Amino acid sequence: MSFFTEIQIPEFPSKMDYSKRMMLIGSCFTENIGQKLSDLKFNTDLNPFGILYNPESIANSLKMLLEKRIFNENELFQDQGLWNSFAHHSRFSDVNKDLALDKINSRIASSGEFLESADFLVITFGTSWVFELKKTGQIVSNCHKIPSSEFKRFRLGLKEITEVYRLLLIEIWRFNPELKIIFTVSPIRHWKDGAVENQLSKATLLLATDQLISDFGGQSCQYFPSYEIMMDELRDYRFYAEDMLHLSPVAVDYIFERFSQVAIANESLMVSKEVAKIVKAMSHRPFNPNSNEYKIFLRSNLNEIEKLESRFNFLNFSAEKEHCNLELTRLL
Repeated sequence: MSFFTEIQIPEFPSKMDYSKRMMLIGSCFTENIGQKLSDLKFNTDLNPFGILYNPESIANSLKMLLEKRIFNENELFQDQGLWNSFAHHSRFSDVNKDLALDKINSRIASSGEFLESADFLVITFGTSWVFELKKTGQIVSNCHKIPSSEFKRFRLGLKEITEVYRLLLIEIWRFNPELKIIFTVSPIRHWKDGAVENQLSKATLLLATDQLISDFGGQSCQYFPSYEIMMDELRDYRFYAEDMLHLSPVAVDYIFERFSQVAIANESLMVSKEVAKIVKAMSHRPFNPNSNEYKIFLRSNLNEIEKLESRFNFLNFSAEKEHCNLELTRLL
């Protein structure tokens, strides 16, 4: 007996594995899935502009990566002691203008190179509502707490989104012909827009991705139904965080598992389970960090890491090994 309606997801014709390079860009949900792939030691580049919510900002960011755009100081603005970019999340902001520019430009350079040889690009749309800076007409990626009176707020239409992405995808595949693109719509609701407005926004995104998949489907363009899984399979508030909007860890784990089943090759799935055991062990906080038991625990982890690396030379546990060795040196 089944107690929920299960979303049927066709397996992707091309699968991710440990030999592949994956870029993920978009909303908070991108961070959830991308971080899980990164924790499992897949070769990922996650949100090179920080969290992005609307399709226009995501498209503009991808264009900048294709151009390997260089930002200059005139494109930053100062507010409340921080230098910010309207094209970037606040994680790129800094009290020092030169440091902010360096973070922005070094990441564009490295992520542009990554995208050029990436195997997969996962794009997550969060909302079709945008904020346009009145004095420049620029659709911003982040308002950085600037007063709302400085912006014009409106919802992108289906035609606006699809026209931008039709041109962009052609440009991306000219840049990297082998790239496989996976679209998804974030299951996180934007409640500040209102219930009806959020649904209209998500509907616009769903129609846009459907149109793009129809135009560019086949081997190169796929859709993963993260929004549908949350709305149908997990339609219960116990799968939400305390704000009743973001996903609980259980929901993130479940959707990632469903993603893995259709998008990741079986051999890499088996390897990832062994990687997950080590990652979980390394997150352990010792009851007594000066005990002999902790020393044995560290040596055991190092041994497991070395065995796994010897079997799969593409895995990189350098951070974990460094931590273990520093702790063992401290305990000498």
